[in-house]
Amino acid sequence: MTDSNNTCPSHRSGFVNIVGNPNVGKSTLMNDLVGERVSIITSKAQTTRHRIMGIVNAPEYQIVFSDTPGVLAPKYKLQESMLNFSEGALTDADILLYVTDVIEDPTKNAEFLTKVANEKIPVLLVINKIDLLKGQNELETLVDRWHQLLPNAEIYPTSAKEHFNVSTLMQRIVQLLPQGQPYFGKDALTDKPARFFVTEIIREKILLNYDKEVPYSSEVIVEKFEEKEHSIHIMAVIYVERDSQKGILIGHGGQRLKRVGIEARKDIEKFFDKSVYLDLFVKIEPNWRNRENKLKQFGYIE
Repeated sequence: MTDSNNTCPSHRSGFVNIVGNPNVGKSTLMNDLVGERVSIITSKAQTTRHRIMGIVNAPEYQIVFSDTPGVLAPKYKLQESMLNFSEGALTDADILLYVTDVIEDPTKNAEFLTKVANEKIPVLLVINKIDLLKGQNELETLVDRWHQLLPNAEIYPTSAKEHFNVSTLMQRIVQLLPQGQPYFGKDALTDKPARFFVTEIIREKILLNYDKEVPYSSEVIVEKFEEKEHSIHIMAVIYVERDSQKGILIGHGGQRLKRVGIEARKDIEKFFDKSVYLDLFVKIEPNWRNRENKLKQFGYIE
């Protein structure tokens, strides 16, 4: 924690947690607010599996944003852990951002929405993807409907992808922050270690390059991370649940896995601003999404 002597007496700091249903643009919004690519983004639901913090620092404030998995009815233990991350975000926030979009049914996951409606902290309702609307009347209808569902929330129509109205949202967040000293060092960007972002980047490439069950049955673990002044040597293992998934992941002559490695390496090099040597391996771990010991090993259960 930063020494209080180095911050102004009126310094503000707080936790701003981002929640909502899958695929509404929470990670895109998080990255736009933080100004860095902290969360991976794909068009597939359930891209975010962990609770990821992105920290914004200014001389007079520190905002600790949390991106959370989309709220869904869990079908296996991994999804139970993901839901716990989302529900946990309701209990330790100073400000809550509930993100929806112009497509989804406002009554989806009504039980979670009721919890949000009962929050005593400030709730900012973000209606994302308004660039997809045809006109002002559609937006007014949506705003009215959401105002009935979350009467105490302030409503912010946005397009995170187009950076529309995100600055206004950010200004309001700063205004609502409670007074207090920073929770993290003023040069911190996230609470996650470097290895975590390597695994997320590789997982993003799997989500982008494969369909059906393969991306959702995959987990990435970094087994070696040797960092030197100008380079990093990384060895990572991709776990899948079945032999057939391993075959699909590797592809004929290893070509599909090679493509994942090339795409991931480029993004990892951008992230760390160093040359990267990346070795990828594939192993089978049957039914890992329902095994508590494996979920602990993979960081989903403490």
